[in-house]
Amino acid sequence: MIEKKVKIVNQAGLHTRPAATIVKLAAKYRCEFVISKDGMNINGKSIIGVMTLAAEMGSELLLTFEGEDEQQAADEISDYFNRGFDEL
Repeated sequence: MIEKKVKIVNQAGLHTRPAATIVKLAAKYRCEFVISKDGMNINGKSIIGVMTLAAEMGSELLLTFEGEDEQQAADEISDYFNRGFDEL
């Protein structure tokens, strides 16, 4: 299991476009992917789940990956968060 802490750094927060991209990236991998915010845990492969986080700029999230390709998934998805969803 891999856990990575990330912070929302883009001004618009985790809105529809990056949420859809996160789900699309996660779908490439077999591992389980959970995003946690303020005690709420959601399936990172579910667009509805990701959208319910309502994560604005400055929010801190915990990404958890567990399964055979967890390292690759953790690297790619956490990098996407750290790049500000390519909106910086």
